[in-house]
This record gives sequence, C-alpha cells and structure tokens, in this order.
Amino acid sequence: MIRVLLADDQALIRAGFRALLAAEDDIEVVAEAADGEQAVRLAVQHVPDVALVDIQMPVLDGIQATRQMVADPRLTGTRVVMLTNYGLDEYVYTALRAGASGFLVKDTEPEDLLHGVRVAARGDALLSPTITRRLIDEYVARPPQGQLSSALDVLTNREREVVALAARGMSNDEIAAQMVISLATAKTHVSRAMTKLRARDRAQLVVLAYESGLVTPARRPDTQ
Repeated sequence: MIRVLLADDQALIRAGFRALLAAEDDIEVVAEAADGEQAVRLAVQHVPDVALVDIQMPVLDGIQATRQMVADPRLTGTRVVMLTNYGLDEYVYTALRAGASGFLVKDTEPEDLLHGVRVAARGDALLSPTITRRLIDEYVARPPQGQLSSALDVLTNREREVVALAARGMSNDEIAAQMVISLATAKTHVSRAMTKLRARDRAQLVVLAYESGLVTPARRPDTQ
C-alpha cells in the first residue's frame, strides 16, 4: 500500500486528488495539509511514502517544506512530488535542489497522476514532459558549474555511464538494454552511484549529472 500525504491550500484541489487516489486499491491518503508547516508536521506524524506538495502555500511554501522533509532523518523514505500550476524554471530548479523527487502540473491527466505517485513511491525521478523541457532549457541557458566534477571521481566508468543514461531519462530497464547488462546489474550500478554521490533519488542524480558537466543537454533546433 502506497501511503500519500496531500498538501495544498485549496480544499477543492485536495478533495479531487483524494477521491482519485482513494479509488485505487494500492494507494491510501493518510493525511491532508493546508499549508507547508502543517505538511511537515503531518509528514513526521504519518511518514508517508509520497508527499504531494503544492509549491505555493501559506505559512511555509512548498520548497521550504520540502527542504525540511528531506533534512529530517525520520522521513528518509518519503518522496516529495511538487504540484504546480505552471512549469516555472526557477521553481523547478530550486525545488529539485531542495530535494524534490519530481514535478506534476495540476492539470495532468488522472492516469498520469496515479502513475506519478507509483513512480515516486519506487524511488524513480518524476518529471512531466513539459517540466522536463523547461528544466533542460534551464541547463542549456547556464554553463555547467563544474564544482561537483571532483565528486564524480569516486564513480567507476560504468557508474558514470549509468548516471549519464539516468540523466537522459532512461529507466533501469532501458539502461540495462543500452549497456547490454542484466536489470539487477543496472540497479546495482544506480544504487552504488547514488550512495557514493549521496543522492537521495534519481532526480538528484539528474541534477548532479548536469551541474557537473557529465551530461550536456543538446539544444533543440528551434532554440536560439
């Protein structure tokens, strides 16, 4: 059973999400929060597998709430998925750096929301296509910072390759097929890379890969 915390200051939004999630046999909504401070408190109380957190909330915004959840050792198994009305670059970048495991826009299709909750629960990065394009554009616009390059020295060549493929959005199955290795071996490489880089989840691997220059996003033909 996937335990979910809903955090949004709009009661109607919470009610709609709760109805959708509660209809699934493998998902349980354990708590609802109307502001970021309450979200952090309820997360500690219920220890959900996934926290769906609105970016813009009163008292404590979603990004600050995410930072507090990620920093709390009692919530190491909780994955935070940010909910937003718009795919704003500054929010995406800041929230991922704060420790968010992914993003979903609020007008996403119901099946995509359910899929997103399940993806986040198993520890995979979750970025909707619109958010992903904006995020990549953000990295294209800014040169690699390079300050994390030395940190990547702890990785083996195979682990670097795995991190690069994960940053391209590949699943473990796709990484295994690309590298012609077993799924178990791919999972092991990903796990070891995350441990060595102290990455909370795959979303953090993506951030590290781009910031360090290990992966350089290609400009689309229509990008000036």
